[in-house]
Amino acid sequence: MTDDAYKRKLTTIFSTDAVGYSRLMGDDEAATVRTIELYRKIISDLIAQSRGRVIDSPGDNLLAEFSSVVDAVQCAVAVQKELQSRNAELADNRKMEFRIGINLGDVIEEGDRIYGDGVNIAARLESLADPEGICISKTAFDHIETKLPLGYEYMGGQEVKNITSPVDTYRVIMDPRVTVARNLKKSPNIRNRNIICGVVAVILIFGVTGIWQFYLKQPSVEPASEEKMVFPLPAKPSIAVLPFVNIGGDPDQGYFCDGLTDEIITSLSKIPKLFVISRNSVFTYKNKPVKINKVAEELGVRYVLEGSIRKAGDKIRISAQLIDALSGHHLWAERYDRQLKEIFSVQDDLTKNIITALQVKLTAGEQARSGSRGTESLEAYLKLLQAAEIWRKMTEENNILARQLANEIIVLDPNYANAYGLIAATHMIDVFLGTSKLPKESLRQAVVFNEKSLALDDSLAVSYSRLGLLYVMMRQHDKGIKQAERGVELDPNSALTHDLLGVVLSYSGRHEEATVALLKAIRLEPLAPGNYYLHLCRAYFFSGKCKEAIAACGEARRRVNNLFVHVDSTVVYSICGEEKKAREMAAEVLKISPNFSSDNHAKRIPQKDPADVNLYIGALHNAGLN
Repeated sequence: MTDDAYKRKLTTIFSTDAVGYSRLMGDDEAATVRTIELYRKIISDLIAQSRGRVIDSPGDNLLAEFSSVVDAVQCAVAVQKELQSRNAELADNRKMEFRIGINLGDVIEEGDRIYGDGVNIAARLESLADPEGICISKTAFDHIETKLPLGYEYMGGQEVKNITSPVDTYRVIMDPRVTVARNLKKSPNIRNRNIICGVVAVILIFGVTGIWQFYLKQPSVEPASEEKMVFPLPAKPSIAVLPFVNIGGDPDQGYFCDGLTDEIITSLSKIPKLFVISRNSVFTYKNKPVKINKVAEELGVRYVLEGSIRKAGDKIRISAQLIDALSGHHLWAERYDRQLKEIFSVQDDLTKNIITALQVKLTAGEQARSGSRGTESLEAYLKLLQAAEIWRKMTEENNILARQLANEIIVLDPNYANAYGLIAATHMIDVFLGTSKLPKESLRQAVVFNEKSLALDDSLAVSYSRLGLLYVMMRQHDKGIKQAERGVELDPNSALTHDLLGVVLSYSGRHEEATVALLKAIRLEPLAPGNYYLHLCRAYFFSGKCKEAIAACGEARRRVNNLFVHVDSTVVYSICGEEKKAREMAAEVLKISPNFSSDNHAKRIPQKDPADVNLYIGALHNAGLN
């Protein structure tokens, strides 16, 4: 068969094997087999997550290929870090370390197998790597030098069996730093050439170092202290997504930056294998200078994502970096220069890169949910971001404007589920704000639009949670619990879904369960709004836990000043025998609402158990509120 008959292609070859495998087998064959099988599965899974393909895995060797050098090197770093953490749990004589070699080269493809010099070079690079290390060829280096936050040490030209010319080789340094040279003994036949290369390298080192120092070097990140964490670190990977910075400074584009942040948080929060801080807490850092270590300590997370957006006409530049706050190292960084119409694919890429960097393996269902968005209309999507930002201001005027924009969105895309969900939310807020002339009709409309949103997209967790609250407000408590539980199931990292479940359970008389859900909401929202603590206060005082109820209501008052927090504070002090403080709170209630009526107020609280209602009204009467 002639060379022309072979199918050739350019690909990235990833080769790895275990160090000292024969010794390990000799010491304890059974334990070594168990470890190699586990480690091979870990490596194979990470390769698949990084869009690679395992070609062969005989013994302690594994050969894979990638269409992207960036993916291959990111995968190699993930492999080494994961195996390092696994080895930390083993005795020194049982640790199984791997070397990895990566080459971009031409190969012969035959069925599922590949052959040729490109494969041989990758195998040789692997043997040159240090234990737990990575070596790459210059062909691979040229494709990633400016694309990954890693360092590289030049190892010179290496002789490779059956390859006529030396292969320029680099050692990957798995921390951000400048590429450096390394002195090596050279064979006589290439000494003169390498002397010249050495002089050039010295010049380049000074030049590159200067550029790095003054233009490219990422600022060092002071590591966070686990001992200073306000909350203990969760067992699963924990992350806070800081609000993306609006580089252009155009206030009209602020909703666009916030919308991207929301999309990333929403996508990540649907993944049960992650612990994701909710929106309200991270947005307290908006437009403020922050230190990553302080953010991590205040929110109780290990990883922090920060980024920026510059929007000009129909073009956008998005930069993002993921930081391990405990080590201070950048795990991943990327910059996207795209057309505005490509924003959806950028969001997906960001989410996938974060998940890969955190070494989280998703099931097919989780992958589908994390990428759900609901519209292909860029105009509809951007208008929804604007409408949602307006709705969050919670005033009568903004509620009306948000509903108007939502109706315009439906004209653009009649099948956009989120738009119907927003209309439902505006009708519900009409009831809470007291601006609805027909509260029962507003609730009915809210249910109709909410069910429409779920008919179009049954993955919308917040729509289930909202429907749960609506049913409870209509005194259909059992239906409400079912819907609110479904919301938490779909979005286990959403503080809002846990808070609404807690509210629904408390209104339904299941106060102990409500307390668990509300405490979970506060952990997901460490800088939680006052109403979260107000809901917790209610669950505590209906459970007869006076000390906890007083503390929760006190925290609510520190965060919000409204009628509801003073009414509930009056109730808890009255129930717990603090009559003087109960009357002080009652006086605050009358300052805010001089015509306050205990009976009318209690009627708007949809408690299922009449005993709870009687307890509530009696406490208000005892404090002097009739």
